[in-house]
Amino acid sequence: MSLIPSPTGLDVEALDLAMEQFTAAFIRLASVEQMSFTTLGVLHTLAGAGPMRLSELTASERVTQPAMTQLVTRLEQDGLAVRSPDPSDRRAVLVQVTPAGAKVVESRRKERIGRLADLAGRLDAHHRQALAASLPALLEMARLAARPPSGPTAPLRPAQ
Repeated sequence: MSLIPSPTGLDVEALDLAMEQFTAAFIRLASVEQMSFTTLGVLHTLAGAGPMRLSELTASERVTQPAMTQLVTRLEQDGLAVRSPDPSDRRAVLVQVTPAGAKVVESRRKERIGRLADLAGRLDAHHRQALAASLPALLEMARLAARPPSGPTAPLRPAQ
């Protein structure tokens, strides 16, 4: 029984526990490429969203501007991202993933998909059906969580 009342009737504590345990397992499904999860998150963001201003990337990843600047510098040094002038504002720069950075993202994705397929294959039919039925709700929650907060902003964290 949840200690936190929920107007939705959903046991949010059980959801939190399930999400926490799954997230901890999920992020370790693919081999870690000697990169922090923040670094990998930035690569995934750039690969999915395309070129972004440094300020947009900072807000998206909820890290400080100096931390993001350092992280992007490391990605550039490793050949995984590149900065270029923003054609709409020459004072700003755009950061984009390089082909090598995109390859890291894609190889991790393929490895995770293979591992997820193996795990799903070990579930019984009832659990596979329940998992499939939950996907639309999980995707919607992820979409809602990706929106900038409308209330007080989440605290910024240093990049790792």
